[in-house]
Amino acid sequence: MSNPGEADLTPITSVRQLAEWFSQGSKPVSAWSIGTEHEKFGFYRSDLAPPPYEPDASRKGGIRAMLEGLEAKGWAPIADNGKPIGLTRDAASISLEPGGQFELSGAPLPDLHASWAELQDHLAETREVAAPLGIGFAPLGFHPLALRDDMPWMPKGRYAIMRNYMPRVGAMGLDMMLRTCTVQVNLDFGTEADMVEKLRVSLALQPIATALCANSPFAEGRPNGFRTLRGRVWTETDPDRTGIPPVAFEPGFGFERFCEYVLDVPMYFVMREGQWIDATGASFRHFMAHGLPGRPDVRATMGDWADHVTTVFTDVRLKRFLEMRGADAGSPEMLQALPAFWTGLIYNDAAQKAAAALVRDWPVAEIQALRNAVPAGGLTTPFRGRTVREVAADAIAIARDGLRARGLGEETYLAPLEEIVATGETQADRWLRLCREEWGGDVSRILAASAI
Repeated sequence: MSNPGEADLTPITSVRQLAEWFSQGSKPVSAWSIGTEHEKFGFYRSDLAPPPYEPDASRKGGIRAMLEGLEAKGWAPIADNGKPIGLTRDAASISLEPGGQFELSGAPLPDLHASWAELQDHLAETREVAAPLGIGFAPLGFHPLALRDDMPWMPKGRYAIMRNYMPRVGAMGLDMMLRTCTVQVNLDFGTEADMVEKLRVSLALQPIATALCANSPFAEGRPNGFRTLRGRVWTETDPDRTGIPPVAFEPGFGFERFCEYVLDVPMYFVMREGQWIDATGASFRHFMAHGLPGRPDVRATMGDWADHVTTVFTDVRLKRFLEMRGADAGSPEMLQALPAFWTGLIYNDAAQKAAAALVRDWPVAEIQALRNAVPAGGLTTPFRGRTVREVAADAIAIARDGLRARGLGEETYLAPLEEIVATGETQADRWLRLCREEWGGDVSRILAASAI
């Protein structure tokens, strides 16, 4: 989850004002960029325990020491109640997920080669700071060893509010916060109509991406019965704000209709004078009309709206750009393959039209059912007389054509996905095979094997 930004204190006067906020993200094709975000689990190499924010004297350092070490490399700190909880540098940021998962939110970059270079630089810096602390980092979709109660909590005010709220609305919300890691790509749109087509294509194909990137077959030291337990977790987190919203496929959908949907999503919090105020349960619509429950003097602002939009956890999230959010974190090559997949599909007009044609007759109920099925079934999941593996091959071929048309040689980054389709073996399948054939059932070996 992102670091807090500067509040916009502009009062909200209408739903149209909120729609205009989204519309202001529209950009000409020449200004489109690629932003990649990914998370990874820290672990002490000595005993594989997750590092807390500030460990006891028996450890060399924890997550705070990681932030301070990177600050020495030119990153500027972001504080919450006086404690560093993130970093910024050159339009990129580093933030902490609730359980200490380390997240890079990359800068908006012009092409996939630049995003690959950014990833390599980040991993090199992270390794350099982590090594003296005895810490490694593993990008996996779900923590393979730790119990929920084993995970530390980071000192971010918003997380305390969410920690109390999550058990009220879903069985696995705390697991989502503490024990999952993702990779996502942020891409632009040109117009409202372009946004609608991109959003529908990416929502329909998100279950395919989830299956391709499956990388969480273990939990608490044993196989968990899923290729992507992280994918399963999101189906048991909070139905008010997750999944594939049918509104996106309704006739007349656009910025304003999306606003109407977001207005009824229950809130988590608002920030005033540097402090997070618990607003759980109230809808933003009620907040706009009446102020916060019990605090009618606290009125809705555009900064509150921007914060609230970040708490909508649909598989593809509309902000002033589109966030594709359905994939497990994985190897560096897979962290790059996901943005390559989506860039190829929706950053070339012909490819986008081909992708739209591929999914045009898919009813939203079938897409939702597929999304619920792929965490266990992965590429073997049946869909409309075929398998997900076969549909994935079609989508990857479209993406390759789209990247080739960009003329930058970016299609090379699709190679890991093409190998997965060719062999039928995802990252999750590979870990299961290694555990069975080479590790003697010792799941703990995955942390060192996947460390980056």
